Amino acid sequence: MSQLAFHLDDAITALTRTPSVVDALLRPLPSDWLDATDGPDTWSARQVVAHLIDGENVDWVVRAQSILAANGDAPTFVPYDVAGSIETFDRSIEDLLDTFAEIRTANVAWLRDAALSETDLNRTGIHPTFGLVTLRQLLATWVAHDHGHMVQITRTLARQYRDEIGPWTDFLSVFDGSR
Repeated sequence: MSQLAFHLDDAITALTRTPSVVDALLRPLPSDWLDATDGPDTWSARQVVAHLIDGENVDWVVRAQSILAANGDAPTFVPYDVAGSIETFDRSIEDLLDTFAEIRTANVAWLRDAALSETDLNRTGIHPTFGLVTLRQLLATWVAHDHGHMVQITRTLARQYRDEIGPWTDFLSVFDGSR
């Protein structure tokens, strides 16, 4: 399996598309679909969108800006409370999706305007768990994080019909992960 090298323009394209993809998956669905999970300690689609919003507010750009603002020493990132972002049952999916799109648009505009150089992409910060990381790694993770949560959303939605599809579960990788 070949892997792609990080290219900022490609990352920006991917980051720009995430809100519309998530919106297309979720906006017309009823609450029982949006709030369904895969079981205990898993997130619903609504919780995933809330988490994506939280990341836009306190993670990706905040950390990138701290790396770029540092003069010399790599800044230490504030630990991110993942669980703190998912308690949002009082907000409609429309509100969550609109908020996500608005904040992501602003964050991508900042990223474009930052005009990052190769030197910038190689600058570092200190992650509370991983230690020294580059801005390039942070931005690549932002893209991969989006895609991981889009997979999570679609998997959770598909699994809501697990009991209804009968023998076809053997042919759908979403149920066993093998295909």
